[in-house]
Amino acid sequence: MKELLKKYLRGDTTLWLVFLFLCIISVIEMYSASSTLAYKAASTTVPILRHIGFLFGGALLVFFVHMIPYKYIRLLAYLGVILSIVLLIFVLLKGKSENDATRWIEIFGIQFQPSELAKLCVIIVTADLISRIKDKTTEKKYFLNILLMLAIICPLILFENFSTALLLFAVVFIMMFIGQISLKRLGILLGSLFVILVLAYFTIKIVPETSMPKVFDRAYTWKARIDRYVSEKDKETEKYVITDENRQVQHGRIAIARGGVAGVFPGNSVERDYLPQAYSDFIYAIIVEEMGLIGGIGVILLYLILLFRAGMIALKSPTVFPALLVMGLSLMIVLQAFVSMAVATSLGPVTGQPLPLISRGGTSILITCIYFGIILGVTRQLKEEKNVSNSDAENESEDLPVVKLEELN
Repeated sequence: MKELLKKYLRGDTTLWLVFLFLCIISVIEMYSASSTLAYKAASTTVPILRHIGFLFGGALLVFFVHMIPYKYIRLLAYLGVILSIVLLIFVLLKGKSENDATRWIEIFGIQFQPSELAKLCVIIVTADLISRIKDKTTEKKYFLNILLMLAIICPLILFENFSTALLLFAVVFIMMFIGQISLKRLGILLGSLFVILVLAYFTIKIVPETSMPKVFDRAYTWKARIDRYVSEKDKETEKYVITDENRQVQHGRIAIARGGVAGVFPGNSVERDYLPQAYSDFIYAIIVEEMGLIGGIGVILLYLILLFRAGMIALKSPTVFPALLVMGLSLMIVLQAFVSMAVATSLGPVTGQPLPLISRGGTSILITCIYFGIILGVTRQLKEEKNVSNSDAENESEDLPVVKLEELN
């Protein structure tokens, strides 16, 4: 059995274990948190079986993707960026709405979120473009190429999902910093973004919603969430008042408070029946309620181990592209996880970001599994290249002529 696993499950063993533990936690907590879905489906098994089906499909994706050499992945990513742009435009025009947001395309009854595909492809292309930089001239060229890509894709995502667009920009920005893009260029980019966001905020604040085009409707939702979060911080008494507007946040706080150190044990959550998105945006609150502070810290550690291992892999990589690829993908998973956990613990305004590999969501699970597959594929290839070089070195040493001491005399 051990030999079979070594033969087919290649790559970094620690990352395989992180993936396995996240999947186990996902199944346990989804079964508990999906009570409202079970009620709607009139079945306790349909929602969890659907979730397990996506996880199983995702595990198969991890296996197949981790066997693909990363040189082919970089080629497919450019086609993926073009496809993402087309799909994002289609979503704006004909997308399916859910929870007052139009983010999905329905294909054969299955909802697909194009922004997830866009994130994946942008990260891969960014890693490839940075790896091509040789001097200041090429740096300017590829930096502008990255900006052009972001200038097209981020606004298309921004119309319906501000946090996803900002998260994607943050990951690409960090990748450019790691790739040693000029600090002057990065500073100008960051300053420009800050000015744009401030102007956009005050424009939304001044201009009435009825006077704005329909495509900007979600902007007023973002503003309301930010204002509500800031006002709660200013008025301590509002933290203890439950209203229709803040009930998710308040019940998330109650769930965390009920958890204590060891939790109430999986399956015994009370707040899952009060949190509309207990199985998605606020699943971390249910994890802490049922597994306590110990379980909550355990989940955080799993994501940190992923980031740490990715950093170690990047340091050992002999070339730039696989190093940046691994760092970019792991940063997206970990930053998204921390944003989701920050929302559940009231450390940030509501964003709608799922907890990677744990929250319900078919597209999110499958794309996250592709992230894991690519990272594991890089580790597999680096290991194989190292083994080949070691083998060649041994063969060369064996081919050297042996000189006896007597012959020297």
